Amino acid sequence: MVRDTKLYDHLGVPPTADDGQLKKAYRKLALQFHPDKNPDAGERFKDISHAYEVLSDPEKRKMYDAYGEEGLNGSGMGGGVDAHDLFSELFGGGGMFGQGGRRGPSGPRRGRDMAHALNVTLEDLYKGKTVKLQVTKDVICQTCDGKGGKEGAVRQCSRCHGHGMVIETRQLGPMVQQIQQQCRTCTGTGEEIDPRNKCKKCNGKKIVSERKQLEVNIDRGMRDGHKITFQGEGDQHPGIIPGDIVMVVQEKKHAIFKRRGDDLFYEAEIDLVTALAGGNIHIKHLDDRVLNVTILPGEVIKPDETKVLDGQGMPSFRHHNMGNMFVHFKVRFPEPSWTSEENLKVLEGILPARMPLPGIPSGTNTEEVVLSAVDAHHQKRMDDTENAMNEEYEDVPQGGPGVQCAQQ
Repeated sequence: MVRDTKLYDHLGVPPTADDGQLKKAYRKLALQFHPDKNPDAGERFKDISHAYEVLSDPEKRKMYDAYGEEGLNGSGMGGGVDAHDLFSELFGGGGMFGQGGRRGPSGPRRGRDMAHALNVTLEDLYKGKTVKLQVTKDVICQTCDGKGGKEGAVRQCSRCHGHGMVIETRQLGPMVQQIQQQCRTCTGTGEEIDPRNKCKKCNGKKIVSERKQLEVNIDRGMRDGHKITFQGEGDQHPGIIPGDIVMVVQEKKHAIFKRRGDDLFYEAEIDLVTALAGGNIHIKHLDDRVLNVTILPGEVIKPDETKVLDGQGMPSFRHHNMGNMFVHFKVRFPEPSWTSEENLKVLEGILPARMPLPGIPSGTNTEEVVLSAVDAHHQKRMDDTENAMNEEYEDVPQGGPGVQCAQQ
């Protein structure tokens, strides 16, 4: 029986949750309420981190389940847990977006990067293009020079003395418990601003929103997922080095071509005459050129055969060597009863001879049968049979301790 479920409620898990469920819940909530992403959720982030710090430790969890938070004093909680350290431990360190976030020995904290998706057509990636984009970001307020108010209006928080965190002491009978929490007076900023002297433009926030136009160069041959970085163009905050704005190329699906690396894939449908006797097909390329492709007489294009056009693929990024274009052929056959019996006899004399049939042994019972088209009823029967066979196969045990190899 669990005496208190508050910490489990912070993570949104039942008291029966295992270690994997706890970790999954913490990762999801920590990403959602981390101060770098959600500045107004500092208190919630602390609660989530404290809950995970206790419940992920078997001894502390056992003590909490038995006695509630009152019993944690004897489990070595001391001054609490640094939520940022706990977050970094789970997410590989280096802040929420892999570029710092906490103040380190090397200097001031670095702001997070801002990522934007850049939808680009295959034509643009083939030819190259320059686009202009408007982005909204935070910049330091010029009216107050990032101070939040008039000279002297900003002062150190009287409660936490500029630390942003406070140590609260709780008396639990003969025991004393100390917990580190975010200061409620300054919400962790370490500063207080006289409301009468707040900056009118930024309302004491020290930053304002600004729209900026960026010129993005899409080079030939870039691929899906390519990142274009504008260094130092991220959000500005006093005392923090701005992060980067990162444009992530997202290649739009093309109606005709498929791309794999530097190669293009094209599907062409030709008639039976062209497949046997030759002819031409036209392929409109990504730069509006039309490729006049010649199929030589007697070359014979087989159904589902693939041919290649060397050097007609995508340009290689930066080097601009050209990939290849692979053409996959579909052969369109004529409709039933498309010509007369006389023409079929003539065609029979032109085409290669039929393949000989194997002989039927003497005395074998034979029966004359005729092919029919597959209708909706036949199709449903085929589908039902295939599904039933798949289900039957899934029920067969695939190895295990009951399977033994035959030995000679």
